[in-house]
Amino acid sequence: MSLHDAQQFPVRVFGGPTALFEYGGLRFLTDPTFDGPGDYPSRGRVLTKTAPSAVDPAQLGPIDVVLLSHDEHADNLDTSGRALLADVPLTLTTPGGGQRLGKQAKGLGNWESVELNRPDGGTITVTGVPAVHGPGTREEIEPITGQVVGFILTGDDLPTVYVSGDNASLDAVKEIAERFAPVDTAVLFAGAPRFSSLFDGALIVLDSAQAAEATRILRARRVVLAHYDSWAHFTEGRDELEAAFTAAGLADRLDWGRHI
Repeated sequence: MSLHDAQQFPVRVFGGPTALFEYGGLRFLTDPTFDGPGDYPSRGRVLTKTAPSAVDPAQLGPIDVVLLSHDEHADNLDTSGRALLADVPLTLTTPGGGQRLGKQAKGLGNWESVELNRPDGGTITVTGVPAVHGPGTREEIEPITGQVVGFILTGDDLPTVYVSGDNASLDAVKEIAERFAPVDTAVLFAGAPRFSSLFDGALIVLDSAQAAEATRILRARRVVLAHYDSWAHFTEGRDELEAAFTAAGLADRLDWGRHI
């Protein structure tokens, strides 16, 4: 596969962290969130959704695999998303989520991989990679915000794809880059979410400048940005992301994920 082909497989972003792409003949969906605007209780606080999804789940068609960064927050898995999981053969998620979500879910620890059969023969390897949902080490953060996992997808004659999940740690990105860079397509969750009552208002997912830095660290050839709109706790949106990538000289890497 040429670099041009590697960059061009479509990724469709529907709002929040939810994106759809076909890879190796399988259809992957990230963090399914389709509920309407409103207030949603989530792990002891209320999250406010400000905009509807760009798609109804019934319009998606069959999904082969859900890549779920974590199941404990309503802005990553909501009621409609949970209903969708019942019709998906495999959900890959955190070890804890794998226990909570039933027999069609499998948890992946750091660097743990699963092989998926491609319809045309061959396999796709999905590897769980580190993610930290706040400022600090996993040991410090997970008791407060829970486990999170990112994903690397690889396969013969296929591009290398990274899906970050709700990660705030550039140190985790550096660990991933040491094993997998350069990355052909990075689906980066951003939006600079924060709460004044949590970690003294520190970031719990990358801000715009950090997303640009993650792109540089990964030597990512294309970046699809997600998780920056539709929720009130996201403090930076498309304008800030465009400015940060332009300032870093990386604007040519951006793909806003609105393809059919």
